[in-house]
Amino acid sequence: MSAGVNCWPATRSDRDRIGPDTDRPRGRDVRSPAARRHTVVAVPRAAIIVNPKNAAMPALRSAVRSAESASGWHPSRWFFTTVGESGGSLAAEALADEPEVLVVVGGDGTVRAVAETLQGSPTPMTIIPTGTGNLLARNLGLPLADLERAVTAAFDGHDRTIDLVSARLVREEGEVTEHIFLAMAGIGLDAAMAVNSDVRLKSLLGWIAYVPPIARSILSNRSFGLHPRIDFRPHRTRPAHTMIIGNCGVLTGDIVLMPGAAVDDGLLDVVILRPGRLIGWTPIGARLIMNGIVYRRGVRRRRPPRTLPSSVTAFHAQGTHFEADFDEPQLIELDGDIVDHVTSSRFELLPGRLVIRVPKE
Repeated sequence: MSAGVNCWPATRSDRDRIGPDTDRPRGRDVRSPAARRHTVVAVPRAAIIVNPKNAAMPALRSAVRSAESASGWHPSRWFFTTVGESGGSLAAEALADEPEVLVVVGGDGTVRAVAETLQGSPTPMTIIPTGTGNLLARNLGLPLADLERAVTAAFDGHDRTIDLVSARLVREEGEVTEHIFLAMAGIGLDAAMAVNSDVRLKSLLGWIAYVPPIARSILSNRSFGLHPRIDFRPHRTRPAHTMIIGNCGVLTGDIVLMPGAAVDDGLLDVVILRPGRLIGWTPIGARLIMNGIVYRRGVRRRRPPRTLPSSVTAFHAQGTHFEADFDEPQLIELDGDIVDHVTSSRFELLPGRLVIRVPKE
């Protein structure tokens, strides 16, 4: 799907706001004061898109009914993803009814599929995270284990806008595809985590299932030829083990890769890991520890955390555009979903493209 701007109707039609045609004024409102007081006001309704794989449906339906009743909303419309439909078409169908909010119950992949359709729309999205990584929810500070609070946010939260990232990828056979992502894209270690993790272990152990593929990737220590350009300026070419383009900075397991990254700062963050020999992972590990300290200190002080300067083993940069060509085709993932082997990539920040509804503080 193209990453361009979608144009959607404002929210609710005038017909819904002031009642049926028989009550609609023609020119000057000549109705009596009593008639004006009885103007019909539309009752809001939510649309809920569910990836049923990890959803606790009885508890979810109960929490939604309670929130609907407490807020005085109509019963929500429910949609369910399948193997062949990850959420994009369901989002388009849901938006046709002009819901007050679109609730996504699933992991980063389901959220990304819905966001590709929802981007540019004034309709807010609420996330009830049920995936393994839940990177966007984690970086937004959304409830990860409090279903009732996550559901309540859809009916009684506040809205904020976040950035998206468009990805233009050239596949091995020359085909060009365009996508969006919300959290991170990665080549190397990041893609190895996505493609080599055991599905059964992910269901049982969550993010711990990523440990074996991480260990195998580090021990193999394979590098690839990379030719990067940041904001259209060429950067030094040298072998890399991992490249990550981030709209946010906290990884699964609360590992802080880019402490200065934020989903609404109007910037892309790029990290390129170049350990060289196996011992080169030691300073990278130390950097991750320092990143965590810097990040948590900034959160406590309510100040944007600063980003550590680049080093020999870990290059970091910020910008609004990033491009990379590869000497050999490389496997790439977007928000945890493997796309394909690519020979070239181009990323562009799309500021303020998505409205997210989050819990009130």
